[in-house]
Amino acid sequence: MKKILLFSFSLLMFSIGNSQDFTAKWGNGYKLSSSDGEHSLKFGGRIMSDYAIWNNGDETFSGTEFRRVRFFNSGKVFGNMKYKLQLDFAGGGVSFKDVYMEVAMPYAGNVKVGHFKEPFRLEALTSSKYITFMERALPIAFSPERNVGVMLHESFMDDKLSIQAGLFREASSGNDKMIDDVRNITTRITFLPINNDNNLLHLGAAFSSRSSSDDTYSVSSRAENHLGTKLLDMDLDNVTGMNLMGAEMAFVMGSFSVQGEYVMNSVEAMEDYSFSGYYGQVSYFLTGEKRKYKNSLAGFDRVKPNKNMKEGEGLGAFELAARYSSMDLSEAHAGTLNDITVGLNWYLNPCTRLMFNYVMGTLDDHGVENTENTFQCRIQIDF
Repeated sequence: MKKILLFSFSLLMFSIGNSQDFTAKWGNGYKLSSSDGEHSLKFGGRIMSDYAIWNNGDETFSGTEFRRVRFFNSGKVFGNMKYKLQLDFAGGGVSFKDVYMEVAMPYAGNVKVGHFKEPFRLEALTSSKYITFMERALPIAFSPERNVGVMLHESFMDDKLSIQAGLFREASSGNDKMIDDVRNITTRITFLPINNDNNLLHLGAAFSSRSSSDDTYSVSSRAENHLGTKLLDMDLDNVTGMNLMGAEMAFVMGSFSVQGEYVMNSVEAMEDYSFSGYYGQVSYFLTGEKRKYKNSLAGFDRVKPNKNMKEGEGLGAFELAARYSSMDLSEAHAGTLNDITVGLNWYLNPCTRLMFNYVMGTLDDHGVENTENTFQCRIQIDF
């Protein structure tokens, strides 16, 4: 942590030295910027504290955890060079999350290098600070998330059309010192036919061609309860490659929103397999707010209550949501997991919310059912 702070302070002094004026402000996070807009610096973090109680068969369990404890520093130097450094301290350890550099190239788009999310699936790209439910839907088990790589991305037609393409290595810790031929190529295209103050329609499709360094492929999933039991579990050997295809859609009309995604996973092994997963969700703000869209690469953004929960102001924002998700691994005799989740979100202010989820998960393994019901809640602050 000391080295991170020293690094950030050095960047701050560098920015001050290259600008005559330097201002600090609060914008749901601590921001510093030069008067000419060429240099900026931001500090922030998030704390998510979860509690869950769940029933699996005749047994009842409960648990607590810090789901995420993160600190980040991001910024811009000389107008076209960006960076981000984000570390997670949940579970008592330290792990890389976003650690990357990005440069805007003249006539060539934006080039991003480092450790960051592969461009696959709207829900996966949306920050955990802004997702509607405590956990992402079941297809997240298929999705590649953060890896080391290089990506080119660009937007066209006044940001209505966006294209991302990257080459990645399997290096979730941020380092990959193995010399092998494992390369993963992930591409995504999105289109915004509607995007105005009250309405949004987001459409997208993605493809990822992947290989395995040890010729194996594993998938496991809980019933959208991170503290719960792994109901779905599969291991395959002699795997030569995988192809992931995804389709995504989100529609916002005022306080009402609909979102859904479908993922198909073709695995090449001694015997070829085809797996699939999908989800559909709806949400509605009882207090008149709406989900805010950030951009194609980051998905949805921060919800700002019309009135913060504060004496003399209001009670904040309230959102009701429901989701159905499914993941089918029956071709590998691992069964099908289905989830129904209902939720209530209370946004006390733009940086603080309470989340309440009730999850009903059912594993159907060739006619044999295993169910798990969960009530869980989270208090979250981010800045």
